[in-house]
Amino acid sequence: MSEPKAPTPTPAGDTYKGWVFKWTNYIKGYQRRWFVLSNGLLSYYRTQAEMGHTCRGTINLATANITVDDACNFMISNGGAQTYHLKASCEVERQKWITALELAKAKAARMMGSHASKRGTVAGKSEESLYLVMLGSKVEDLSTCNDLISKHGSALQRSLSELDNLTLTGEAGEKIRQVTERATLFRITSNAMINACRDFLSMAQTHSKRWQKALQAEREQRVRLEETLEQLAKQHNHLERAFRGAAQANASADSKSISGPGKGEVSDDDDNEFFDAMEEAPEFITVPADPQFHKSVSTSCFIVCFCTRIFRELVPLKKRRTRIPDKPNYSLNLWSIMKNCIGKELSKIPMPVNFNEPISMLQRLSEDLEYHELLDKAAKSHNSLEQMCYVAAFCVSAYSTTVYRTGKPFNPLLGETYELDRQRESGYRSLCEQVSHHPPAAAHHAISDRGWTLRQEITVASKFRGKYLSIMPLGTIHAIFEKSNNHYTWKKVTTTVHNIIVGKLWIDQSGEIDVVNHTTGDRCHLKFAPYSYFSRDVARKVTGVVMDKTGKAHYVLSGTWDEKMEFSRVMQSSRGGENGTEGRQKTVYQTLKAKELWRRNPLPDGAETMYYFTALALTLNEPEEGVAPTDSRLRPDQRLMEDGRWDEANAEKQRLEEKQRTARREREREALNQRSSSTSEEARWFEHTEDKITGEAVHVYKGGYWEAKDQGKWEDCPDIF
Repeated sequence: MSEPKAPTPTPAGDTYKGWVFKWTNYIKGYQRRWFVLSNGLLSYYRTQAEMGHTCRGTINLATANITVDDACNFMISNGGAQTYHLKASCEVERQKWITALELAKAKAARMMGSHASKRGTVAGKSEESLYLVMLGSKVEDLSTCNDLISKHGSALQRSLSELDNLTLTGEAGEKIRQVTERATLFRITSNAMINACRDFLSMAQTHSKRWQKALQAEREQRVRLEETLEQLAKQHNHLERAFRGAAQANASADSKSISGPGKGEVSDDDDNEFFDAMEEAPEFITVPADPQFHKSVSTSCFIVCFCTRIFRELVPLKKRRTRIPDKPNYSLNLWSIMKNCIGKELSKIPMPVNFNEPISMLQRLSEDLEYHELLDKAAKSHNSLEQMCYVAAFCVSAYSTTVYRTGKPFNPLLGETYELDRQRESGYRSLCEQVSHHPPAAAHHAISDRGWTLRQEITVASKFRGKYLSIMPLGTIHAIFEKSNNHYTWKKVTTTVHNIIVGKLWIDQSGEIDVVNHTTGDRCHLKFAPYSYFSRDVARKVTGVVMDKTGKAHYVLSGTWDEKMEFSRVMQSSRGGENGTEGRQKTVYQTLKAKELWRRNPLPDGAETMYYFTALALTLNEPEEGVAPTDSRLRPDQRLMEDGRWDEANAEKQRLEEKQRTARREREREALNQRSSSTSEEARWFEHTEDKITGEAVHVYKGGYWEAKDQGKWEDCPDIF
């Protein structure tokens, strides 16, 4: 039976539609399907009527491969489970589809790249900036057309050369020669146009980047000036109100002392209007005994206070370091150390610094705040289910820093602390303390002036199994949002380090996480798929579903823990599809287009020689003034390792561990003398209590650290280094 002739695909802006034959199976063969190309996505339907409700499949062209099989057949694959074998009704129609697909693919790839590099929204950009963006897009389109002309021109020339080699006589041979000559002229003209286009592209791209940098610098400077002027206006208003209030109060007191009550009193309605500011005035006004000097001294005090506050707000942010010394290339007989560790708890086994990276476990825990802006966005969210999506993305983002980090952090000493003060840059302050030695446990508390608090106590259990090392974090993480009073909890998944003895080390994350909102009952179930050689899924895959307290799904999350996470709003769900591992049917979710929640920041230049540290990790061990004497930055063996002096670091590490063992024996001796079983492992900044949400025994921040830092009072800190 012959199929009716398919209509020619019709372009509509960036949309391309038409009938194409798609391979279904060996029984039905090719079947006619309605294909729609829009916004870098190729979707298909059985009929045009299905477009409003049922999509049979979609491929993202940004990462797809497009190949041509023969005159009418072509194939599209995303490198995974999706592959479309398609057939057009004729060669011309196939070429139209190929051209449209290649243009859409190039545009989608550019859009993906621009989303990765741009964090702001287009809404805040000026008209000139929008014009530059549109101009850049058109220049990229011109570049794509340039490549296509070159590609198809070369193919045409090859075909004509093959025809020219055929032995033809008479009129046919003459026609072939004429076509060849015209094709040669076309090729010469096309090459000239291509060279002109290439020169134009080069000049346009060069000047476009220069204009964009200049515009961005001007925009940033304008924003800074506007913020400064706003602060100055507020300060001026506050200063004027307080000064008038003080002047009015003193004028009233002077008139009473000279004339007495009811005599010679002067009424000033303007001053009375500002009298309420006297409540704030005593903070920075001192009234001298002689009223003659009151006005000048008060004004001077105002000016001094005003200038001090302005100076504090305009002091530039501290410039953080962007490099550390390169990692030395020291050889080590790994098996000679690890063969005695099989089946044992690694935290109890002394290890050389050769296995470490130059930060402590407390600093590694603070690195969870690498993507704190996800919590900032969650704090602004008015919808608890949408807020759950950001919290879940933050939970996943904490693992993105581990993908290449095969080094082991230093085990903190009992009483060791680490502060991460980023209040001026990012709005948060973080404090960690090692609250227990056996089992090793670290307590962490971070608070942000953008409306969230994060706290956790993590105990790490690890086992060496011969070929791989399993690291199991134990403990619960809490995120509390001030505005909505939503309280979230979740736990961490298992980290596995493979190829401990032979081969290149690599890390995998596997397990399941339940993020629970204890205020509303909302829940997000995340699944970290373990790596499998036989799996068709993308490596390091993470999937999740956000549900309300009734179990109804509202959002679907998908992505990878080392790259990005996206979320899609669920419009409808149904049972169907392939059976699950336990014989149950999988739930099929019909969703809207996915939106990006989070994307990993690129590593700094030269990260492979700096332990694959992120931009934040490079600053964690940077020396800072005013920190507690127990801070990890002051740990000598860790500092020696960072400087590349590993032999000295190993010796210093043994000294510190022996000092800690001696201190523990002393505590045990004191406990025995007092006939107590406690060894008095009391934390300095955290108190031991029962968590009201989980019922677990935890350490919670009791306050006082930042006040002690402001005053420089560290007398109660133990001598651990």
